[in-house]
Amino acid sequence: MSSSVPNALQIDPRYAPLQAVLWDMDGTIVDTEPYWIQAEKDLVAEYGGSWTDSDAESMVGQALTYGAGMLQNAGVPLTIREIIDRLISQVTVKVRTQIPWRPGARELLAELREGGIPCVMVTMSEPVLANEVCRQLPAGTFEFLVTGDMVQQGKPHPEPYELAFDRLSELVPDLVKNRVVAIEDSLPGVTSAGAAGLVTLGVPHFLPLPPDEGRHEWETLAGRTAADLASLVTSAPAGATR
Repeated sequence: MSSSVPNALQIDPRYAPLQAVLWDMDGTIVDTEPYWIQAEKDLVAEYGGSWTDSDAESMVGQALTYGAGMLQNAGVPLTIREIIDRLISQVTVKVRTQIPWRPGARELLAELREGGIPCVMVTMSEPVLANEVCRQLPAGTFEFLVTGDMVQQGKPHPEPYELAFDRLSELVPDLVKNRVVAIEDSLPGVTSAGAAGLVTLGVPHFLPLPPDEGRHEWETLAGRTAADLASLVTSAPAGATR
């Protein structure tokens, strides 16, 4: 990861007034939800319980502590920390073997980097998994990461995105929230980004998103460009679907 953030003068003028893009990871950059669900099912089955698809769906996009509590309620007799460690370990092993990239994500990240637009990963996963994904992307793709262990309250609370914005604002002159786009796939994620006051783009994957005039929505990132993201910043009203 880069140690500095490009200033506004280095951003390709074609992308003005876009200042930065904040990215969710699971379900947005990588299709890891099947890995998480299998890890959950394996853990519950180990202790004689059952874990339904509905149970799994209710955890998508949530903070890991929230999900670990659900697994305790399903009969897993481990601490929150032990459950999180077990899940992350299993998912990380699978990611090291094969990363299921989401369509268009790497291409859009590469274009943003080429255009001098800083990107930050904002994920409820922890560093061991987030760093593994970053390791398989070009150096400098993200300026820094905000991971689940860095916040007291995870998504859907705005704290993760507020932390990302505050850190980035120390490095990017005159950073303003209505010129920063957050990309998310889940309801907890778009709720978090929207509550933080960012231009929010939902790209639903595992589960559909309910209609919301306060955010944008694309079916996929495939074929999308940095200019498309910039258009979200300049478009009005903010909730128009593109």
